[in-house]
Amino acid sequence: MRQWAAVFKRENLELWRNFKWIWVPIVFVLLGVMDPISTYYLPKILDAVGGMPDGATINLPEFLAEDILMASLSQFSQLGVLIIVLMTMGMIARERRSGVAELILVKPVKYSTYITAKWAATVLLVWVSLACGVLMSWYYTSVLFGELSFSQFMHTLLFYSLWLILVVSISVFMNTLVKNSGVVAFLTFITIIASSILTNIFNKYLVWSPNRLSEYIMDTLNTGVIPTELWGTAGVTLVLVIMLLVASIFTLKNKELA
Repeated sequence: MRQWAAVFKRENLELWRNFKWIWVPIVFVLLGVMDPISTYYLPKILDAVGGMPDGATINLPEFLAEDILMASLSQFSQLGVLIIVLMTMGMIARERRSGVAELILVKPVKYSTYITAKWAATVLLVWVSLACGVLMSWYYTSVLFGELSFSQFMHTLLFYSLWLILVVSISVFMNTLVKNSGVVAFLTFITIIASSILTNIFNKYLVWSPNRLSEYIMDTLNTGVIPTELWGTAGVTLVLVIMLLVASIFTLKNKELA
């Protein structure tokens, strides 16, 4: 346990030195407030830049608070995932390529300790950043579009964080497969895109696909009740995360011993 804590502390220190504990939460906050503020002030922005041509009109739909919060989640699913992949693409691959990983693992540090400590430090950063982003989105949405309860905020944060944790886990696994950071990012993106395509094609059968977390979160926001499908999807996502971590440890151990 002491060894794990030392590696975890080292990884967090590295994240601080790279200023990731500063800029990643800031970016997530900006993503969180982007949709509530831009949507609310869009008519005023159009007027400020000269308005519409004579005879032209724009009929904006009546946005519900739940719609705005989900729009923010969409930002996290796109730009947020991009940031996470780029941030994590060299977390192990770079150390393997430079020989740092080999020096750490001969101390000896267990492979499981090395993988899980780095994963946990990254997940902590991602979770805190997401919490800041969702909190700001929830606040501005409640102020500008209508009140959302604290339970709606917590349900959104806790369930959606599983998706980003899965993204981190996929990236960690790809880091153990190859030593090139660019290839890690490519394989991670391909995996995410492929899972999304398969979910859309076999939507009827992949009821508990992690890609459907946002869909079920929207149902929860609208009805106030957590559907059975969301619990099932959350369970499947957690199982996939554990499987990816186990596969990462096994893969890194075999490659380094070879």
